[in-house]
Amino acid sequence: MKYSIYKLEFQTGVHLGMGMLNESEYTFRADQLFSALYIEALKLKCEKEFYDCVKRGKLLFSDAFPYLGKTYMIPKPMLYVEPKVRGISEQKKLFKKMKFISIEQIEEFLNGTMNLSEDPMKNYGEYIQQSMANVRREEETEPYRVGTFYFSKDNGLYVIVSYESDTERMLAEDLLEALAYTGIGGKKSVGLGKFKLLKGKMSECLLEHLNSNSKKKLLLSVALPRDDELDRVLKSSSYQLEKRSGFVASSAYADEWRKKKDLYVFASGSCFVELFEGDIYDVSDGGKHPVYRYAKPLFMGV
Repeated sequence: MKYSIYKLEFQTGVHLGMGMLNESEYTFRADQLFSALYIEALKLKCEKEFYDCVKRGKLLFSDAFPYLGKTYMIPKPMLYVEPKVRGISEQKKLFKKMKFISIEQIEEFLNGTMNLSEDPMKNYGEYIQQSMANVRREEETEPYRVGTFYFSKDNGLYVIVSYESDTERMLAEDLLEALAYTGIGGKKSVGLGKFKLLKGKMSECLLEHLNSNSKKKLLLSVALPRDDELDRVLKSSSYQLEKRSGFVASSAYADEWRKKKDLYVFASGSCFVELFEGDIYDVSDGGKHPVYRYAKPLFMGV
């Protein structure tokens, strides 16, 4: 497999759901990206080609991770590492709090020699709550608040795309370009979630780890093994489960808004010895067509 990096340089704030309208995350998961790209594929009438490429593992996506200037951040590995220097309480607090580390620090992290003086995400961006109004005819205006995250200058999100050939790469690029104009996340109708798509420069360190044959693998996307893979995968693994849910974004699915079936998946940052293929799962619940949840893994060696 080959790899490319795509940077999402946001032109607006984003509302990335956490279950509450007045809250927002500053990253999003691979299943959210797949769903958004699938909607764009429907518009371009290439949804079958897109689905088949992903289902067969010829096109895979990471979660969206932060970049700070030219520095790519990856999820902190869910591994216990014995620190070389003990007893520094400030360091312990920072290590416990942080969710991401730079790819250049991965070896220091694994060796227990990583030194932190401050949170690397300190100046990443700003979270605010925006006041909006729901205007209804012949009724009083109803105000509400929307959680919105604004990225600082030169900061944003990036996605790793794994592909078998230029055919899959070009398909992914076309869909990502289309998505840039539509936007990602919630409240796109009021202008949130728009971004400029940039081809990122793959760092040698990141590429080395993506192609590594090391025994332990770090998961870079939300993923769930198939039933026949699960028992084998759980051996010698360290992971966190994440509940994925939400509403179906399709007017053709049902006459009213309907929820998808909940799916519990491994979170990015989970570590495994046994690799798996995962799948795309149908999480529809009584509607008129399937609803797909992406849960295929993208790994890097640690």
